[in-house]
Amino acid sequence: MAQIQQLSQAAYDRLKADYDDLTTRGRIDIARKIETARELGDLSENGDYHAAKEEQGKMEGRIMHLHKILENCEIVEETGGDTVAAGSVVAIRYQGDDEVERYLVGSIEERVDGLDVVSPGSPLGEALIGASVGDEVGYEAPGGVLRVKIVEIG
Repeated sequence: MAQIQQLSQAAYDRLKADYDDLTTRGRIDIARKIETARELGDLSENGDYHAAKEEQGKMEGRIMHLHKILENCEIVEETGGDTVAAGSVVAIRYQGDDEVERYLVGSIEERVDGLDVVSPGSPLGEALIGASVGDEVGYEAPGGVLRVKIVEIG
């Protein structure tokens, strides 16, 4: 069974538009490129043909990836609550460090410029979900347990 990904409405709309574009215009454009390259002759030494086929493979891979996400997603409300949830932007400080780091808790497809994304299913994400400002949580990392304090939820 596929894992359910939580997406904001904006991320869903962006991914759906990308999927629709790739399955219509994208496929037509790549078919034209392949046909044009075929007309150049010998396919075994035709760089344009091989490049177009490689581009087609990458595009079809992206289409399959987007289809899987869109088929197995749950749209979540933008959060602004008192606890960390999927879609929250959270500022944390690692124990023994003065620097505050900001993360978006959610799917990598939610990415926002200037913010790293933490999956809710990752060790850090699981530790943060449900926590409030001022809480200190720990999670298992390769080097041992790390502790972070939640400074802000936005």
